[in-house]
Amino acid sequence: MTNIAPSVRKQDVSGIPIPETGNRRRLNPLPYLLILPTIFFVALFTVWPTLLAIYQSFFRQRLNILKFRDPTFIGLENYQTLLTDERFLRVLQNTFYYILGTVPISILLAFLFALLLNRKVRGVGFARLGFFYPTIMPLVSAATIWMFFFTPDYGLFNSTLQLLGYSGPQNWTGNPDLALLAIMIVMVWKNAGFYMIFYLAGLQSLPTDVFEAAAIDGASSWQMLWRIAFPLLRRTTLFITTIAFIGAFREVDHIFVLTKGGPSRASTVLLYHLWQVRFENQDVGQAAAITVILVAVLLIFTISNFVVSERGGSDDV
Repeated sequence: MTNIAPSVRKQDVSGIPIPETGNRRRLNPLPYLLILPTIFFVALFTVWPTLLAIYQSFFRQRLNILKFRDPTFIGLENYQTLLTDERFLRVLQNTFYYILGTVPISILLAFLFALLLNRKVRGVGFARLGFFYPTIMPLVSAATIWMFFFTPDYGLFNSTLQLLGYSGPQNWTGNPDLALLAIMIVMVWKNAGFYMIFYLAGLQSLPTDVFEAAAIDGASSWQMLWRIAFPLLRRTTLFITTIAFIGAFREVDHIFVLTKGGPSRASTVLLYHLWQVRFENQDVGQAAAITVILVAVLLIFTISNFVVSERGGSDDV
């Protein structure tokens, strides 16, 4: 007698067999067609330029008598030259100080501004507009306004210092010790209001029942702020930190207006140095190497930030 093995059938959670259908589920191509334009533009304007920069960084190519001479393969020499160049190391140091002096302060001020404006009082909309207004100004226009503030003789900063009893005008944009500080002040003023919007949206999305329960338990305002509100805004903080870090590398318009990287390269940051190498020195290979370093730093920081964000709880705002 022939034994016929029973066919294995799928079962749901309760153990009831699910009848099998003869037709398999067809793959829906619509989602892939919808993201195809995005993939195309990302590949065209991001992936391809990055790969081209990596390729060009292994060659020596400079402008020679109104034309580019043929590229010569030199391997990692461009990177070795950069890492042993005192001017480039000074630029990296300036960039580090610039990020350290703008990103944390801008984020802290944004959080404090959001706390201040997260109130239902008359005229709070105009106050929010006042804090956000520097964000909508072009950076060149903002730098032009601040150039008047930094004027040595009658600028607002020096006039304030004289009222406080400090004698002698300071040349903010012409002093190697103050030039980098001057462009930091402009960036903090420009970006704090922008980051405030994200914190304000996050604060208004927080669950009110958590704060009501904490108030019933006797928690103070300070405890509710640092033990409840700020941890719930952790993902918002990570997002703001990411865009602030990237923005610190890409915003150099005010340097063109205020200091032009001087004096003595005291206010030259990485992207401004890249522009000088590529368009003033016409060194394609070394500019490509700087681009690769810049992209690598941004990529490592962004991925690390999002990895930290994904490890957090799902109840963060």
